[in-house]
Amino acid sequence: MHFDLTTFQEPMKRVYDLAGALKRKPDYVKAVQEMTLNTSKPFLGLKGTHGLWGSDQWWESIRSGRLTVKTVTGVILEIVFSGQDARWGDQTNSFNLKLEDGSVVLESIYTHEKTDRKLFRPGAKVVIAYVLDELKKQPSQGGGVNYSESVLEMLVSKQLHD
Repeated sequence: MHFDLTTFQEPMKRVYDLAGALKRKPDYVKAVQEMTLNTSKPFLGLKGTHGLWGSDQWWESIRSGRLTVKTVTGVILEIVFSGQDARWGDQTNSFNLKLEDGSVVLESIYTHEKTDRKLFRPGAKVVIAYVLDELKKQPSQGGGVNYSESVLEMLVSKQLHD
């Protein structure tokens, strides 16, 4: 999946796409697929209803709309460090994103190139596409469907917003 960058009213840069990332990590793809196929762990991993994660069938399920793609758009309020892992100096890995409806969510920074991390700054617009894939463990606490959300693409504006 790729956003048509010409549809945006401002210059955006695609800093991450899952297809590119998976080409670099075939062992990771294999591990996720093995967890899906592992019947001795009925509550861990993905269901695999629309193909094994990262497979040709899975990508076709995304293109055809059998797997839902959710898109969020917003403006970065602040850059933060999230998690308990050690970090060096002022290293950051996440940002607070103000969505179009006014709510604020914490998102992780995804890039292929370290130099693109500088694009993540307060006032930058971000577009993130997620694919929703059913987990084995069902239903969710609220009685709905439990999904894994995998980032398909992340785009960042080259200019800042108020």
